[in-house]
Amino acid sequence: MGPIEELGARIAAACPPGWRETAIPRLGLMRAETRTAFAPALYDPVVCFAAQGRKRIAVAGREYDYDPAQYLVVAVDLPAMARIVEASPEAPYLAARLRLDPSILNELILEMPGAGDGGRSRGIGIGRMDGDLADAVLRLVRLIDQPAEAAGLAPLVEREILYRLLLGPQGAMLRQVALEDSRLARVGRAIAWIRQNYDRPLRVAELADLAAMSPATLHRHFRAVTAMSPLQYQKHLRLHEARRRLVVDGHAAQTVGFGVGYESPSQFSREYARLFGTPPARDGARIRGSGAEPALERG
Repeated sequence: MGPIEELGARIAAACPPGWRETAIPRLGLMRAETRTAFAPALYDPVVCFAAQGRKRIAVAGREYDYDPAQYLVVAVDLPAMARIVEASPEAPYLAARLRLDPSILNELILEMPGAGDGGRSRGIGIGRMDGDLADAVLRLVRLIDQPAEAAGLAPLVEREILYRLLLGPQGAMLRQVALEDSRLARVGRAIAWIRQNYDRPLRVAELADLAAMSPATLHRHFRAVTAMSPLQYQKHLRLHEARRRLVVDGHAAQTVGFGVGYESPSQFSREYARLFGTPPARDGARIRGSGAEPALERG
């Protein structure tokens, strides 16, 4: 049995259908037994490894597929559309995801000669899964069943995984995650402000000051990283949070719209339906009735 096959077997044994956060910091597992249609999803900075099946992520019309031969890296908080392309009860989609720790990346970068900013970069990318990286991911997942050893060994294996990723095709993007003054890090500060203040009016000039860029430069780099303008990004966050409140809290659509920052109920309903395909009240009732989660899992 090769490392990918064993990785899939261990995920299948450890994870029932759905999403599971493990006792190993930043490591999660996912299992899905059916294909899905595109649905909105929010990704945090993460690397995803599929052991079986295939998943597709779409950001502003550009699609990224990953399967056991490829991994997905997301460097910033990113609204996207996601679907599971290959999965069945007999051969479920199985994946592990590791949230990125900028402090560990920064320590590794300081040990790597010649590591710089890396230039402009999107906030999402695909890399080829090689045997050494697959073996390291497998060793991290094995530690789920070895709690006595995990405390000492998991941080070492995590560092190895990140080191190998830094050497791979998405290494330049990952270096920008950790470097405080990189373009990606400065855009990341703007993204963090929007995530924390999505319900407040957005003033691009103030956001640009936070990112230490001119408004025009911020707009250009923000779009290069997220494929959205800051205002479009804020709108996606507002609508994602609105959907969560509709489903989880059961609030009325108009109340939810005001709560996430919309001043016009008609504008909220129109933009919600454009993103999710259904007006908010109907969509919330449908999801609550089905018992489903309001967004696709992120692994």
